[in-house]
Amino acid sequence: MSSCCPPPEPVEPSSGCCSTESTKKARPDILLWSTLILVSFGYLMDLFLSAQLSGLSSAVSVLFSAVRELMDSMWIGLALGMLFVGLLGRVPREFVTALLGKGDTFVGILRATFAGVLLDLCSHGILLVAMRLYQRGASLGQVMAFLIASPWNSLSLTVILIALIGWKWTLLFIACSMFIGLVSGLIFNALVAAGKLPENPNTVELNGFRVWPEAKRRLKATTFDMSWLTSMLWEGIKDSRMIVRWLLLGVLMAAAIRTFVPIDSFQTYFGATMAGLGMTLVVATILEICSEGSTPIAADLVTRAQAPGNGFAFLMTGVATDYTEIMSLKETTGSWKIALFLPLITVPQVVMFSWVMNLAGG
Repeated sequence: MSSCCPPPEPVEPSSGCCSTESTKKARPDILLWSTLILVSFGYLMDLFLSAQLSGLSSAVSVLFSAVRELMDSMWIGLALGMLFVGLLGRVPREFVTALLGKGDTFVGILRATFAGVLLDLCSHGILLVAMRLYQRGASLGQVMAFLIASPWNSLSLTVILIALIGWKWTLLFIACSMFIGLVSGLIFNALVAAGKLPENPNTVELNGFRVWPEAKRRLKATTFDMSWLTSMLWEGIKDSRMIVRWLLLGVLMAAAIRTFVPIDSFQTYFGATMAGLGMTLVVATILEICSEGSTPIAADLVTRAQAPGNGFAFLMTGVATDYTEIMSLKETTGSWKIALFLPLITVPQVVMFSWVMNLAGG
């Protein structure tokens, strides 16, 4: 790699000898546009022609209906995720580093874990924000802790889960997911320190940087007008493209699975056994589904299949093995190694906790 410039951030155009922006703009994103066209076609067909489609082919009707249902559940999280991406793009890296704490410390990982739990976004919105945090200078361990601890831990979904499976299992799920996020973040930082994984090239040193005085100074110097708002929103949309294309592909895959694989088959084979747990891991890996959609299924695994560990695994494996997260990590960090270490580190922990939960709930 040439030493003349660091890896570019999406919101900041490259310059000088390392400029790649022009070459990127010259090539249309085939995956993004093809998936966008297919998802839009399926959504509009179900929206305006659902009655006619049901008379022609039940499979086609179910497929288009699944596309629409998935997008209806995802769009709010995606929109909020893009909004946060745009806002974070306006926050200097020093502020992110100061608020999250030093990325190579236990406290820094703990802050990132709590930030993931407290941020009320769905898994797709969280993914957008996590990738932006990496670009803003958060350590690899902090990004992983934030991403792993947060997919279903929003306030709204926690309330729903309490209603579905009760306080005991919900609080246990939250505690275990935070523990896995915290431990995984520490492991990733240790691997970076040992030279096994690359450091975040976006990290900055604070050098006496004071958050609140600097924040007041910059807020006074910023004009919050319509031009600022529109440019911020447009940046959030542009910088979310590389994630959105994988999410749209996931919608198409999930719609196909919902069409041709009955949910009853899932519940029949998801018992509180190692085989049932294994099936859960496989299906959660394949099935691209938003946290709003995964929560009722996970609740069914707890109450109907009598397998609380499988319910926990279904919620957690979506981020631990999901190809959207893996591909997003690869594109953001530029490292296949980092992306593949996500399931390598998290899945054994998820399996261990899930197995113990199944034993306790049996």
